[in-house]
Amino acid sequence: MKKKLILESGEVFHGEGFGADLETAGEVVFNTGMTGYQELISDPSYCGQIVCMTYPLIGNYGINRDDYESIEPAIKGLIVKEICDLPSNFRTQITLQELFKKKNLSGISGIDTRRLTRILRNSGVVKGKIVNANADENTTIEELKSTTFPTNQVEQVSTKTSYANPGRGLKVVLVDFGSKLGIIRELSQRNCDIIVVSHDTTAEEILLMDPDGIMLSNGPGDPEDNQKALEMIRRLLGKVPIFGICLGHQLIGLACGAKTFKLKFGHRGGNHPVLDLEKNKVAITSQNHGYAVDQESLKETDLIETHIALNDRTNEGLRHKIHPCFSVQYHPEASPGPEDANYLFDDFITMMEDFKK
Repeated sequence: MKKKLILESGEVFHGEGFGADLETAGEVVFNTGMTGYQELISDPSYCGQIVCMTYPLIGNYGINRDDYESIEPAIKGLIVKEICDLPSNFRTQITLQELFKKKNLSGISGIDTRRLTRILRNSGVVKGKIVNANADENTTIEELKSTTFPTNQVEQVSTKTSYANPGRGLKVVLVDFGSKLGIIRELSQRNCDIIVVSHDTTAEEILLMDPDGIMLSNGPGDPEDNQKALEMIRRLLGKVPIFGICLGHQLIGLACGAKTFKLKFGHRGGNHPVLDLEKNKVAITSQNHGYAVDQESLKETDLIETHIALNDRTNEGLRHKIHPCFSVQYHPEASPGPEDANYLFDDFITMMEDFKK
């Protein structure tokens, strides 16, 4: 089936549709990962976005039962140069095409993804829509320009009810802003007794659970759209150790008086070098975020910058001067990506044990 990708800036790409035969609109972003498309598709942080894969061949190792990061994908669509319908891997169960049909997702292949990536790098992320080949281009462009996408992405992907992932170790409350299953996996491997709660859970409700630590998860959208979460974090600071990842990192920054801003085209991929300023070591990290903490705004806070991105020198980590609280902008649970930074979960365990003493 013939499809078109139309951008609000006027560019039109012609290609072949795959998955469900439906039109879909969203914020168009790009990801530089060579592998990990299954984790990417099921990452709740991509809620509301159409993702362009810069690697030319996608789907060559199929889809398996183990690599999902959520049960239901939140991604709006996928853009690839070439889709593989005959995957070759011993773990393959279904093809990428079959997954998209089963999950009612729309994608487009056969377009110049290098040209699209250049457009996004030069102009920043834009709104776009995957439409049928006969759709009127001018009408679609005007619709995109006048469209305002929802700002409640966290509400869309967060769990509606609390649930437990039992363990015999330290009790951790994981606040789900769009959490990846990789975070639960890393905590479970350290025997943590995990309780996952909704994004709008109050500090008082969390403290009633008597946790040893709080994990603030990743998630989609603008961190400033989560004002209730900021109040929750302020009330928890100093009362229990806190570890934030990605959106959780940005929320800690905002709760402590820093500011955030939208990056031109974001960090999305599995090969981003990050410098640990305290250890003077570099880790190759997995990243997926469109916002960052403003470094200048940290001067008036009790936060210390601990990590920076080596590609653009933006903030990648924070630590509180007084309270047991730290965070990173990247994904130490990888999924997909290198495992250079999963030691941070061990640091979190140590922080909780020290706090208990």
